[in-house]
Amino acid sequence: MDAILLTLGLVILVGAGDALVRGAVALSLQFGIPAFIISVTVVAIGTSVPELLISVQAALADAPGIALGNVVGSNIANVLLVLGIPALIVPIAGCGPAAHRNLYLMLGATVLFSGFILGGTLFRWAGLVLVSVALFLVWDSVRMARAARAGRNREALDELAELEDADPEMATWKVLLLIAAGIVGLPIGAHFLIDGARAIARDFGISEAAIGLTVVAVGTSLPELATTVMAALRRQADVAIGNVIGSNIFNITAVIGAAALAAPLAVPVEIASRDLWVMIGASLVLTPFVLGCRRIGRPVGAVFLLLYGVYIYYALAG
Repeated sequence: MDAILLTLGLVILVGAGDALVRGAVALSLQFGIPAFIISVTVVAIGTSVPELLISVQAALADAPGIALGNVVGSNIANVLLVLGIPALIVPIAGCGPAAHRNLYLMLGATVLFSGFILGGTLFRWAGLVLVSVALFLVWDSVRMARAARAGRNREALDELAELEDADPEMATWKVLLLIAAGIVGLPIGAHFLIDGARAIARDFGISEAAIGLTVVAVGTSLPELATTVMAALRRQADVAIGNVIGSNIFNITAVIGAAALAAPLAVPVEIASRDLWVMIGASLVLTPFVLGCRRIGRPVGAVFLLLYGVYIYYALAG
């Protein structure tokens, strides 16, 4: 029953997250909002909503291992798994001023987050700092997007609509129904998943942090994986890389910031001593590919997946 509860929670989370993103993108397209603004706000935030709901509810349920493990594990999975799988399908790359800037922002946010983690506890004031950083970055991205993308808006909007399987001509009631389904389904899925994950951890003698770093993290990374695979298949590599970088930034600022605001988070020893450093390493792995405009091809994708498999093994082995 615990496994069924966890699986049901994952299914509801993925379905509700997909409905929310599709509905929000369709609504944005109908209002003619620039595509890049949608991608750095609606899409990046929408695909991270499962992480947000899981971490906040875990914090309120006094399960800091799941709250923190979910974010750290998701950021590791986003690089090694979410980029590794589509790289086996088609080589992907992302470069240029926008990609370079977002990479630096991700690395800077990672350093800030790491400093708080190494302190042993994420207090509410640290959560406020992280959420403030997230809000500033969203505002700054929107400001820059308005200036940079005005001339190519229609073509970019069409590409985004295809990528997110959204219909710009969708009836308003259908759009609102999708958004409502996402809003209602996400907290229900998060509740089921947390209950199932905690029970499995107790039954098998595995720490909540290990469950958060593996099962929960992979489950909440499925929206990013779906978006990235579709981007790779449609040769939109910049979207694939951008989705991962944007999601990682949102995870370690808004998601964990909101969780810390809900309740102070005591940092499990294994996360501070091992998993945090794996996350930092995974973030640094992207640096030569983005700054050097190098493609992540099949051999690199295979290495990413191998490294992720090794990490999962050691995370569960304790």
